[in-house]
Amino acid sequence: FFFFDVPYAQVRGTRLTMAPNATETTSLVKGNNEDEENFKKLKAYQPWAFFVTFGGYFMAHFSRKCYSTVKQQLQETAGYNPLILSEMDTVFMGTYAAGNIISGKLGDTFNPTTVLAIGLFGSGICLFLINISLWFDFLSFSMTLGNFFIIAVYFLFGFFQSTGGPVGTAVMGNWFCDKKSIESRGLIFGLWTCHQYCGDITAALCTAFVLGAGLDYWWAILVPAVTNFAWGFLTMRLIADPADIGIITPEVKIRLEKLKAKQAQGSNVVDEGPAPITYAAALRIPMVAQYAFAFGFFKLTNYVLFFWLPYFLGKHFDPVTANLIASLYSVGMMPGGIIVGYVSDLFGGRRASVIGVFMSALFVFLFVFSLKSEELTAIPLLIMLGVMGILVGGPNNIITSAVAADLASHPSVRGNNKSLGTVTGLINGCGSITASIGLLAVGPLQSVFGWGSVWLFLMGCTFTGTALMGSKIKDELFPSNDGYAEVEANLAV
Repeated sequence: FFFFDVPYAQVRGTRLTMAPNATETTSLVKGNNEDEENFKKLKAYQPWAFFVTFGGYFMAHFSRKCYSTVKQQLQETAGYNPLILSEMDTVFMGTYAAGNIISGKLGDTFNPTTVLAIGLFGSGICLFLINISLWFDFLSFSMTLGNFFIIAVYFLFGFFQSTGGPVGTAVMGNWFCDKKSIESRGLIFGLWTCHQYCGDITAALCTAFVLGAGLDYWWAILVPAVTNFAWGFLTMRLIADPADIGIITPEVKIRLEKLKAKQAQGSNVVDEGPAPITYAAALRIPMVAQYAFAFGFFKLTNYVLFFWLPYFLGKHFDPVTANLIASLYSVGMMPGGIIVGYVSDLFGGRRASVIGVFMSALFVFLFVFSLKSEELTAIPLLIMLGVMGILVGGPNNIITSAVAADLASHPSVRGNNKSLGTVTGLINGCGSITASIGLLAVGPLQSVFGWGSVWLFLMGCTFTGTALMGSKIKDELFPSNDGYAEVEANLAV
């Protein structure tokens, strides 16, 4: 995969002719041998970029899920009380949410490969430090010091874990920029977002193997620590941007055309590469702020179902049956992103409309739950929760990947590929903050008003999130001439 030998410096200042009506999403123009060669090199490297970034985010979920699978052992064997375990989760969620916003900007400002590798190395170090605290039994020396140590480690762990999403998405956007990839962007990113479920499933299998083989439970934490380090070294070999090895992408063509126009006006400027976008500029991109808040309500719905379903079902079924039924929700989430991505591709990238249909269907399911959740038997629950997993997982996965890539391709940032990480980080970070705050309402609601009120609460979240996307849905369904031209331009040659 490392056969490119044309340094980016050699293409700076090259005189390039941009195709008529080209946009930031125009495919590589195959009008001469050089363009054809660029296209072949781009397509050759795409599978490797997909594989490495997929594995990086896989490692993030593998790491955090392995810890959660041994919580019982941490409490019974290591002496961690439930309060500390809860505080670890809270601290992680806080720093992970803030870290998404920061990591996205760092990925656009510095080498994305370096940021991804630091996240993997840092996660491995944090997991190794947790093992050290278990091996030497820090709590036996001082309960206060031991608790402070583990909370501090998890504080840093949240920041390191946050790099995979926004920065990995940015690298994917850099490489999958040709026409065919843009036409299939929903499907490509839908498949790519399966990394989280693959990581969660692998973590469960890893822990089951460790405990089943009679090994000490801390092996379930040490294994992801080692694999994070290994994948970090692999990630360091990743080329983050085609332009770094001399592949002229549409963004480079457009930026050089803008540079040439400024030079023609007498400006003494040289091409030093695209400048990273600011937070303010990212929020000025149409629909970024709306999607960030909408994603918060959708993510809150997902969190409530993910964290509270086993508790709710445990009131009506034995623990084994309750967990089996709840697992169908997680299983449904995996194909959700693929389905939403593929369907939205069929409709020319009109993702807001497809997401709106999915969330409208979810609203109906939640309404049925609010009326009948206490009466439903196992089989109807299995079917409903599997479908609800698809309806929730699809929009959640696509908003932070394909939708973010669409937003970062807006004409207002045309010719600058240093915006996708920041946009993705803002959407994911703001969404995580909204969801974390909203989770605080679930406990009081179900204890005071019963579970019917929780389902009504989720109906309100679903409606609010969809309403925030209302203007985009309207533009997609009833486009003005300008809006229609913009959609078509994204697929033009």
